[in-house]
Amino acid sequence: MTFNSGRVLEPFLECAFAQTLGKFTLYVVDNASKDETLAILGKVSDSRLKLIENQENLGVAEANNQGIRAALADGCEVVLLLNNDIEFSQNLFLRLYAGLKEYRCEMTTGKMLYFDPPDRIWCAGGWLDRRRLFGAFHYGMGEKDRGQFDEARQVTYTPTCCLMVKRTVFDQIGMMDSKYFVYADDVDFLYRCFQKELRLWYLPEAKLHHKISALTGGDESEFAIRYMTRNRAYFLRKHLPAWKTILWTIHFLAITAPKRLIQGRDTARIWKLRCVSLLEGLRLIHD
Repeated sequence: MTFNSGRVLEPFLECAFAQTLGKFTLYVVDNASKDETLAILGKVSDSRLKLIENQENLGVAEANNQGIRAALADGCEVVLLLNNDIEFSQNLFLRLYAGLKEYRCEMTTGKMLYFDPPDRIWCAGGWLDRRRLFGAFHYGMGEKDRGQFDEARQVTYTPTCCLMVKRTVFDQIGMMDSKYFVYADDVDFLYRCFQKELRLWYLPEAKLHHKISALTGGDESEFAIRYMTRNRAYFLRKHLPAWKTILWTIHFLAITAPKRLIQGRDTARIWKLRCVSLLEGLRLIHD
């Protein structure tokens, strides 16, 4: 998916078309970019690129769905979801694909490092924590990469900025939930995979470098605060018993949000945004 991705797109395309596993189609779904994104894509002469242009921003989840549906309609046996704000080596596709057979699993992911500094881990696989209402967490986040996560293993979560999925997975659990728009759509998707006992393997030799939040303004932007809060509320309302959602909501409104305000970590404007976004998320279940 691209959305005003001009400043990160060219290195991504170079990495993609340099892959040793050359038999693939690159589906690029553009969400009404206003910058040079479409001009850059228009210069690509490689026939493996297929562009789907949206006239409005439909969000990350729905754009992913458009690409997935196109791939499945074309008979692709696997789908690799990738962010465009990443750079990776020539063997990323091959290693992820080979891992599906080697570990007899339905999904694979790789080691995700920060682009800057490049020796710091962003995600070495992750997990969905049942004790924390299936919040998603990254192994090794912020740690210097010393080889401590260099063993392949089964995990329960990874961001969908790099996730290879067999087509049979979509037959079993369906598409991504477009109501999320952006953020937590990956948590929802992998939670549903987790419920169906579908296997995800982390492959440390499949490395990429991620330009974290290069296109969204970072986790403390008002955009991110709104969608992270609303989508967390929506996830809980959608998947967990009502009483757990009620307790979480009360705790958030009575303790978490006021505490941030009192400590000076949030302004009154941001405090209000968090509260309004939570209620927005709870209402999404009926939309």
